[in-house]
Amino acid sequence: MRRALPSLNALRAFEATARLGRMTEAADALGVTHGAVSRQVRGLETSLGLRLFEGPRNRLVLTDAGRLLLTHLAEGFDRIETGVRLVRDEAEGTLDVSCLGTLALRWLIPRLDRFRRAHPAIEVRLTQSDAPVDPARERSEVAIRVSADQPPEGMVATTLFVETVGPVLSPRLMERDARPILQLPRLHTETRRPAWADWLAASGREDAREAPAGTVFDHFYFMLEGATGGLGVAIAPHLLVLDDLAAGRLVAPFGFVPSGKTYRAIRCGGRHHKADAFCRWLAEEAEATAAALTQGSGPETR
Repeated sequence: MRRALPSLNALRAFEATARLGRMTEAADALGVTHGAVSRQVRGLETSLGLRLFEGPRNRLVLTDAGRLLLTHLAEGFDRIETGVRLVRDEAEGTLDVSCLGTLALRWLIPRLDRFRRAHPAIEVRLTQSDAPVDPARERSEVAIRVSADQPPEGMVATTLFVETVGPVLSPRLMERDARPILQLPRLHTETRRPAWADWLAASGREDAREAPAGTVFDHFYFMLEGATGGLGVAIAPHLLVLDDLAAGRLVAPFGFVPSGKTYRAIRCGGRHHKADAFCRWLAEEAEATAAALTQGSGPETR
């Protein structure tokens, strides 16, 4: 069935005019004349049977209908641009990467300069996301996620880390509070509310006495900062506290146990030079980090 859509050129002319505010600027952006833009917009209004702009030509204002159409067109053109970029096989340019926020802050960003120096023609544009990867809606060329599930069909995954987790706390808290560690306040994050119950079960400590109520943080990074600041004990992935353990800001008195989750870099199937190069680099960095993770931290329980 044929879609009853106006001319794509007319929609582009309207979107550029609405976004830039003037037909002259829209014409420059589209590489056409002012008259061409004006004719396309007038034709679009005629085909729709309504006004999209009001006011003088040098100070156009969107009508309610124009604002509604612009919202959908902007999203639609963004999706088209993303789709074209995802299937275009380029060895240079911008690479859109989405990553878990705390992983980006504590592991990826400190290492990105090494990728830039190895691949100066590729610019990584990083965004934060912990949403499940949906092939139909994913706008990033590479998505770094942690999950117990396999990637969606049609996606290619590069395994980075098998996650291990355990309680971490500030050594200052251990010094000033004589209570057993598992009776100290327990910190939580909204993104992993079952973390304590899961760790207690995995470590065989399900009979541990209930601890005093601790703070619940909106973001994982805030919870780790709370643990570093001595607010309580947090369940953390070894990967995300590796530097804090090495610097003595945190200690992991019970070590770490597998969580059943895996960190992966997920991308569309097919050959895409930029995404492939980035995922190969991620795998190399992960391998180097894994060596430090396997050393672990000696248990010091009380």
